[in-house]
Amino acid sequence: MIVRDTPTAWELFFVLRGSVVHKIFPRIAAVAMLSMTVVVLQRGGVIHITSITPLALSVIGAALAIFGAFRNAAAYDRWWEARKLIGMLVIDTRSLARQARSYPAPVAGDDTPRRIALRCIALMYATRDYLRGRPVSEDTARYLIAEESAALAASRNAPNRLLDYFSADIAALLAAGRLSPQIAKAMEERVQSMAAGFASAERTKVTPMPFVYTLLIHRTAYLFCFLLPFGLADSSGYWTPLVAAIVAYTFFGLDAIGDELASPFADSSNTMPLDATARAVEINVLESLGEKTLPEPLKPANFILT
Repeated sequence: MIVRDTPTAWELFFVLRGSVVHKIFPRIAAVAMLSMTVVVLQRGGVIHITSITPLALSVIGAALAIFGAFRNAAAYDRWWEARKLIGMLVIDTRSLARQARSYPAPVAGDDTPRRIALRCIALMYATRDYLRGRPVSEDTARYLIAEESAALAASRNAPNRLLDYFSADIAALLAAGRLSPQIAKAMEERVQSMAAGFASAERTKVTPMPFVYTLLIHRTAYLFCFLLPFGLADSSGYWTPLVAAIVAYTFFGLDAIGDELASPFADSSNTMPLDATARAVEINVLESLGEKTLPEPLKPANFILT
């Protein structure tokens, strides 16, 4: 996620970090080169092309702008939902760690409450890895016992496997008389909330936006931008490449922004800062357990918080 102050008017023209210029520059350059070729050949009398009327281009451009706005709104809804889901996971993991630390009756030599709290950290890292399509990392394994770590390495859905261990520990504490039924129910409801949050995030990850909808926007953007020089060559002359490039930047840029927002858990500059979020939970839980040596919060690198 991009984290930076609002650039000044001068800086706006030179900010590249976090923009989509690097992704769409080849397409913009292609439109500009086509525009220059059309203008040079037409002004040189080599070819004569009947211009597309401004009204036709305006109608296509207006339709493209409307469709693009709808698609970007839908993509932003996915991004916003992802933000809320990750926020709820943070709340639930912190809360369950606090409940595990506070409610079970202590027994000498038993570390189940601490193990549950540390597993909350592991769940955040495992969720990060799963949503980004990575194998279980050392960040997750170091907060688990050997048995749980081995199970996660063999699991196809590590976060869901961890949720099983939470419920098993709560049931064992209840059976041992170390939790009252009311507190056990409250803790299990917290686990269920974590399961619902993870399943919703998983749904967002594995359910892309309808391909036919995305294809329509992509195809129309390309057709419009590559037809644009044939409508501007007569009226704009040698300004055509610049005008066409600006229009192409607008439409291709909106298209690329929609692609990034539609995949809120991808490992890119405009998506959820899952590393920083998991690190924040790690710091909070370790501090609540009385640990003195705490990891440092992640900070933006080149304005990007991962």
